Amino acid sequence: MAKMKFWQALNQALKMEMERDENVFVLGEDVALYGGTFKVTEGLVEKYGTMRVLDTPIAENSYVGLAVGAALTGLRPVAEVMSIDFASLAMDQIVSSAAKMRYMFGGGCKIPLVIRAPEGTGTQKGAQHSQCLEAWFAHVPGLKVVIPSTPYEAKGLLLASIRDDNPVVFIEHEKLYNISGEVPEDDYTVPIGSADIKQKGDSVTVITYAYMTHLSLEAAGELSKEGINAEVIDLRSLKPIDEETILASVEKTNRAVIVEEDPLTLGIGAEISAIIAEKAFFNLDAPIIRVAGKDIPIPYSKELEKMSVPNTRDIIDAVYKTLYMD
Repeated sequence: MAKMKFWQALNQALKMEMERDENVFVLGEDVALYGGTFKVTEGLVEKYGTMRVLDTPIAENSYVGLAVGAALTGLRPVAEVMSIDFASLAMDQIVSSAAKMRYMFGGGCKIPLVIRAPEGTGTQKGAQHSQCLEAWFAHVPGLKVVIPSTPYEAKGLLLASIRDDNPVVFIEHEKLYNISGEVPEDDYTVPIGSADIKQKGDSVTVITYAYMTHLSLEAAGELSKEGINAEVIDLRSLKPIDEETILASVEKTNRAVIVEEDPLTLGIGAEISAIIAEKAFFNLDAPIIRVAGKDIPIPYSKELEKMSVPNTRDIIDAVYKTLYMD
């Protein structure tokens, strides 16, 4: 396997699918000549031309609407929204059109559309460019939502998403673009709806995703020095969600800590808590603990930004709380 960065794995996936299927095309702001804000589309326009790699105006409602229409005709568009914050400008196209049409037409059409969107804190981009909005999209019936944490999953999930006949919101955490990992050069997919146990353990289940997966593994490493063996589950897919893996782990460890970067109130963790409470309540030896972002706009100040989202110490303290709660 080759070692490559997260953005390179995404780039390779796009090249492979564009080579394999002439119906795949890419569109968005600065995706062609500039190669994308995070270089994910670098080299595509040189190889596939401006008919398949389209620079668009700064008009998310327009080009996402174009992508929905293209998907209806049998093409497979991959639309890059420069930041997930800007997806708010295309919510009608995403929520009222892409997510609903297959149902409204009785299954008579397909919507093979991928919307790629960076998100996340840690880069000092302020309140309007640092949000984690995955819960918005996971709440909408008809949309699939995936969010990889490693280069391996970035490539495999993107290939699976492009080949899916339903609209997929593909979220990429900005702090992951330059992490490196082993990625097979050949064709493979990571199934949408499957979680991955990143570390096995029997003391407590830590359920997380995206950048928080790496902090959770750091916390698990520290906890292991004290004989606390945390099982770390990377969700990878938020809609559909892998309930089976979550419940099997909680049945084994009898404790659950959920770690997420999005705001606490009505976040992804709230849904996971409900799943565990409804389907594994009698397996629990302690209350479920959520570690999440604060319910505030993300500050620009570097130190305040750090304080607004979870860190490794917060995860360790949450594990202590669920293990040693009176």
